[in-house]
Amino acid sequence: MVSSGELALCFDARVLSEYGEVLSRRKFKFDKDKVAALLDYLEHHGCTVASTPLVSPLPDPDDEAFLEVALTGGAECLVTGNGAHFPQGLRQGAVVVSPREFLLFHRQQR
Repeated sequence: MVSSGELALCFDARVLSEYGEVLSRRKFKFDKDKVAALLDYLEHHGCTVASTPLVSPLPDPDDEAFLEVALTGGAECLVTGNGAHFPQGLRQGAVVVSPREFLLFHRQQR
């Protein structure tokens, strides 16, 4: 969906750094050149956002970059496997969905 131009991913340097760190973990066994190529693709085809700090902090400050980028970038939704890290009362109107929920959401929007 991203490579076809159907979707645009929003990010900032903190988000790209987190993706690089997570995707490079030994447990995933991803080829480091493929990870680098993916991050390069995202950086050149995604939407770079100069985010605004949140009004209220999240329980885990490491998650704040993702919500800040989604809100500032006007994203339709924030896709995460850690929805519990984004309590309903602190989302500031952002729609937070799991990858599975996103696929259902996206299909309904078509």
